[in-house]
Amino acid sequence: MNARHVLNYAADQEARFVSVRFTDLLGSWHHLTYPIEQLTEDSFEDGFGFDASSLRGWAAINESDMLLVPDPARCWIDPFTEDTTLCIIANVVEPMTKEGYWLDPRSVAVRAESYLKFTGIADTVYVGPEAEFFVFDGVSFHNDQQSSGYTIESEEGHWNSARKSTSDAPNMGFHIKPKEGYVPVSPVDSLIDLRNAISSILGEVGIFVECHHHEVATAGQCEIDFKFSNLLNTADNLMLFKYIVKNATHAYGKTATFMPKPLVGDNGSGMHCHQSLWKDGQPLFSGNEYAGLSEMAKFYIGGLLKHAPALIAFAAPTTNSFKRLVPGFEAPVNLAYSARNRSAAVRIPMFSQSPKAKRLEFRPPDPSCNPYLTFAALLMAGLDGVQNRIDPGEPLDKDIYDLSPEELKDVPSLPGSLEEALNALENDYEFLLKGDVFTEDMIKRWIKFKRDNEVNKLRLRPHPMEFSMYYDV
Repeated sequence: MNARHVLNYAADQEARFVSVRFTDLLGSWHHLTYPIEQLTEDSFEDGFGFDASSLRGWAAINESDMLLVPDPARCWIDPFTEDTTLCIIANVVEPMTKEGYWLDPRSVAVRAESYLKFTGIADTVYVGPEAEFFVFDGVSFHNDQQSSGYTIESEEGHWNSARKSTSDAPNMGFHIKPKEGYVPVSPVDSLIDLRNAISSILGEVGIFVECHHHEVATAGQCEIDFKFSNLLNTADNLMLFKYIVKNATHAYGKTATFMPKPLVGDNGSGMHCHQSLWKDGQPLFSGNEYAGLSEMAKFYIGGLLKHAPALIAFAAPTTNSFKRLVPGFEAPVNLAYSARNRSAAVRIPMFSQSPKAKRLEFRPPDPSCNPYLTFAALLMAGLDGVQNRIDPGEPLDKDIYDLSPEELKDVPSLPGSLEEALNALENDYEFLLKGDVFTEDMIKRWIKFKRDNEVNKLRLRPHPMEFSMYYDV
């Protein structure tokens, strides 16, 4: 689609406004809205000026003027606005050089795809994320100097089993036990109508849903899988997916969160990332090696495993992420690969023997990540493995929970905290700099922001559990 097609589409839909969307450093969407008359063919070259100084981790006051340059390849009508509003995704561009802003995540993804083609290894990387989320009936939280806490409300939650019925809220007895929420039918699964509604809206905005279901945890954990695409388009789709999920859930009088671990004692929300390389329309990961992989695929795995401690600083980038990535709880923390073992960091799906279906699944990421940075970093790690023929070693097909301590000590694992992951990234980022995909300054900005605003902020605050553990010392 080009600029003229976008303008014709807007006219056909009788759009009155245009919402120009962009993503900040940490992965949140923002937008500016203009009367539709402001969108012209020149807008796709000249862009829209805006002030970037008030966004997290971005420009200083003395360098705040930026341009939003719309990408005509991705537009849709917002399903949630009263007046018909055309939505379009933009890149953030330096007004003086007209190059992608060095802190614009989408520009990193654009450069990653360009670098892939430059290497000649492949021309396309397909990415398919599985972004899990929770749907709650209500949530409240506070963090004051003398008090902190949170409360989650969910009719599905097992803690409501003993709740007394009222005329306004009868207790029907259908509550999901911890870790027993995987794919039940209604009335135990109370969210099928909501997921159907979300899936229908996703189809209307160009995202093809393949399947949806209730996930393992109590209290409304869900998964809606949509069709894979190339790196940039999938990252765009994931941003739109999260927007649709949150707004459709809000319209139902509920609230959705992609926070990885909102509940203690139950499964967290991950975002397994399926990846495969293609060239000239042919899959490159199918072959005669282990689990039907090609030699290239094994080297790609080698790159992912070698750089996984650094990758996780982008792919599981919150302090809360590491409440999910805990050894011994089926978490994908073991730096190994397997066709069967779901606690391995890399799994090879075996559902189909078709060469076109052969892919790798990197399991540590979660949906709190910035998809542009995460997908680009995964690609760069995999390519480093291919370029340097990094051997991933032998697969781990044993049940990790049956391994002796002697056997387990030889299996490396992911960092145990965001601080450790940031340290790993600080010591291993050269592979990200190839082709100027990432810049050293951007990586340092990411590390500093995360340390100052997340790691240190949590380190300084007493935790409510500490009162239970230590008040009587």
